[in-house]
Amino acid sequence: MDTSTGLRELKKQRTRQAISDAAIRLFIERGFAAVSVADIAAAAEVSKPTLFKYFPSKEDLLIDRISDHLDEFARAVRGRSADETPLAALRRHTLHQLEIREPFSGLNDDADSLRLREMIFSTPSLGAHMLRFARISERELSDALIEAGVEELDARLAATQIIGSYLTLAEENWRQLSAGRTATAQYPKARRAAEHAFDLLSDGLTDAGV
Repeated sequence: MDTSTGLRELKKQRTRQAISDAAIRLFIERGFAAVSVADIAAAAEVSKPTLFKYFPSKEDLLIDRISDHLDEFARAVRGRSADETPLAALRRHTLHQLEIREPFSGLNDDADSLRLREMIFSTPSLGAHMLRFARISERELSDALIEAGVEELDARLAATQIIGSYLTLAEENWRQLSAGRTATAQYPKARRAAEHAFDLLSDGLTDAGV
């Protein structure tokens, strides 16, 4: 890559980040429905066509904050030690996410994190986007499981169960925190629930080589 190409890519990354930051700031201040694409473009100091080059819809601007997690489970499988099964690696990864209060786990009581979660779960137009997110995560995890030697159909079935379980656990954590429970108070319950979920998954998936 020559210098000019590198600078162009850096400028694109900065523009994208500026748009994303402006959108999240406005969503938190006003609420998702009260913010227009024009508002976001103005706050980021870009035109609407430029904004749409990076984010096809307003919903994409909100979902963008969790897009880094699309291949998170696949990375946990690929990065496991040689003597660790994929499911054991995913259990360890999930418990670590709870321990560090990763916002995606639902166990983070930062006010902005709770507000963003509320918008995601309460905005009807985000339903299709969240479904797409889950399907991409399942496909990424399925591919990683196949690479680990799991049969294709077994990998697809396992990925669906694992991603679905994680998202259900995360939503339950968020609901508890939204009701006023602190992350510290919820942590023991969240950990037990995650352990239980992986025990159930282990009962059904171990024979499939997961």
